[in-house]
Amino acid sequence: MDDIRPSAAQQALIDEFLDQNKLFLAPDPAIMENHRIEPRSAIEDELLNSGRIDAHKINEVRGLVVAALDESHTMIEQMGVAPGAKWGDMTTAIFTASGDLSMIAPHGVGGFAAAVFYPIKFINKYWANEPTVGVRDGDGFIHNDARYGGIHNTDQSMMMPVFWKGKLVCWLSATIHEGENGSCEPGGMPAAAESKYDEGLKMPPFRVAENGELKRDLVTFLQNSVRDPKLQLEDMKVRLHSVLRLRERILKVLEEHGEEALIATLRQHIEDVVEEVKRRIRELPDGTTRTVSFADSTLRENAMLKLNMAITVKGDRMIVDMRGSSPELLNRSINACQASFKTMLFTGYMQNIWPDLPFTMAVFTPFDFIFDDKSLINGSFETPQAMSLIPLFKTMTIACIPMAKLGYSLPHRYTATVAPQYDQPATLIYGGLTQHGEYVGNFCADINGMGQGGRAHRDGEHSVSPPFAAHCDLGEIELQEEDLPMIRLGAFTLAKDRVGFGKYRSGLGYEQIHTYRKSGLWGFMTGCSGSLFSSAQPLFGGYASPTYPLCKVKGINIFEVLKEKPELFSFDIIDIMNTQPFEGASYSTHDMGMTFELAAPGELYMMCQGSGGGYGDVLQRDPALVMKDIEEDLISHDTAREIFKVAFDPQTLMLDEAATQAARDDERKARLARGVPYDDFVKTWTTPEPPAHLPFMGCWDDPDEVYGVMMGQRVKMEGKALQSQFMLNPKDVQIAGLQAELKAAKDELEQCRQQSR
Repeated sequence: MDDIRPSAAQQALIDEFLDQNKLFLAPDPAIMENHRIEPRSAIEDELLNSGRIDAHKINEVRGLVVAALDESHTMIEQMGVAPGAKWGDMTTAIFTASGDLSMIAPHGVGGFAAAVFYPIKFINKYWANEPTVGVRDGDGFIHNDARYGGIHNTDQSMMMPVFWKGKLVCWLSATIHEGENGSCEPGGMPAAAESKYDEGLKMPPFRVAENGELKRDLVTFLQNSVRDPKLQLEDMKVRLHSVLRLRERILKVLEEHGEEALIATLRQHIEDVVEEVKRRIRELPDGTTRTVSFADSTLRENAMLKLNMAITVKGDRMIVDMRGSSPELLNRSINACQASFKTMLFTGYMQNIWPDLPFTMAVFTPFDFIFDDKSLINGSFETPQAMSLIPLFKTMTIACIPMAKLGYSLPHRYTATVAPQYDQPATLIYGGLTQHGEYVGNFCADINGMGQGGRAHRDGEHSVSPPFAAHCDLGEIELQEEDLPMIRLGAFTLAKDRVGFGKYRSGLGYEQIHTYRKSGLWGFMTGCSGSLFSSAQPLFGGYASPTYPLCKVKGINIFEVLKEKPELFSFDIIDIMNTQPFEGASYSTHDMGMTFELAAPGELYMMCQGSGGGYGDVLQRDPALVMKDIEEDLISHDTAREIFKVAFDPQTLMLDEAATQAARDDERKARLARGVPYDDFVKTWTTPEPPAHLPFMGCWDDPDEVYGVMMGQRVKMEGKALQSQFMLNPKDVQIAGLQAELKAAKDELEQCRQQSR
């Protein structure tokens, strides 16, 4: 029989044809699943082995690069239009030629830069040699689709290659949380999204600028795809010119020090980080520590969504095992892909565990990750991921718990041991017609003031930052009110008593009371869990954060109240909800997963920024610190007595040390009396599977056996073969419930009629 196999030349032609005629360039698993730095290029290897580049030169070049990054970041902060640009939700960064993140601006959101190395590697692999695209000097590439690399689709990036003497030497980027992106709900984070096609703009990396200028046809297309075309244009300009300024500075470094110095610096920087992380892991005891957390909402219905984490140390390797976590939700927007998960977990490590290290994704090169496919934090390409913050914020903060246990015995620590920070985006997302006649949609910068967890040596800071960046700031309310019809009633009042208690308490969050005026079309949404199950877990015996509801006062116009009877308004959520001072108004509480709804002028939407978890036993808290909290109106008298067991004179606030010691001794005896042997506790506490009434998703005990909820019915599956969960429409569930009530009432009425005959 003749050999029908193609010759080498024929096979080469076949391979070329197949390569050039792919149906769709979806995210490449080889890129999206690889978090490690690339092998050295030939020139990197030659330079770092040659001995021609000394440490002093590398340090000098590093300083110049960081200064350039700082300048370009400041440009965005001063010129950006989006709330995220104004209040720190952005960054600039530099990457090696192969796309590895080397350095970021010293006060940016590092996760934004860490996420960008995925699309840069996509460009290098698929566009550089693509005859219809290519990568040339002066090109600018845009991107926002988290499935190709990112956190969620509200973040838009500009990426630019830097060429020197015709050769690609590095990449630059600028990223801003833009917000509005044309999704089914204004503001870019749609809780109501039931598929990825509801999420608005989904830009894989493509060229939007040539020769340092934006292409107006593509800009027009993007403006036509969003509710706020002015925002889209202005911040595309801002990102581009920020990167161009950064490029100018890098070219000056190349002119002064040469390409070898820059290339060696970028590579040496990340390799030094890898070696230091390996050394720090070797310091830790070998073994495994575990923790779990739960989101209590899909943002459309209440559910217990498990996030299962086990961290193992083996020599100089660290393994993060997320098996047993909730399955993905095919028609809910809170899924995340594993690249986004790694980016945010990395950010958590950099902020809470190793904050002294340079902010480069190289930190995770000694890490291995294990996921179940089609899980909530390893979602498939078809799942909506617009509100991926729900699981991502949780997983980036809970790592504090196993890492604190692993590092507790170390003689040297690299930062204070800290309980998890509050981890939910507790802010209002808005949209509608402004007082200036412009359509907008975005989010408030209140997300940037989450309470810190208690620390091993002192209390957590109040409203310190978001968990994804230490340097973001809260928005200036006066500036917001110039652009928007929204009115913030009251200052950033710390939320009294709503705190994670402990030997060292967490930092408090603050109250938010919003309304609007001077608009005929305006509405709000929230996208937050933690109204039924605590968001921020404690550490070493502390209390978790409280749960927080969304409160509404409808059917009033507060501006008329303030004009006629201003004394009725107290600027305090608890007082308003408990005393209900406005006659004829309706008062209601809800979970904080509210999809977008139109409001009437003067109606109140009230919520609370949360606190972190407490650190240590409340009975070990210094009574003087308790009294200080009372004096600063951070806790009530009842909290001091009932939680901390502190005795004092309510009039003079004089501490009674003897009575306090007696109260604490009594509480310790009461604890012993309440306690039972562990084996007896397990017998009464554990059950073979989740309670039947609980919409539980994730493993119950064995990570290989995972529970889900499919079309309202519980299902059980193997962890290695997860099924995507499809949720019922909440309106259909409500209608079915009302129909059942109506039928029951009719049946009861018919029985009464039969009995009366």
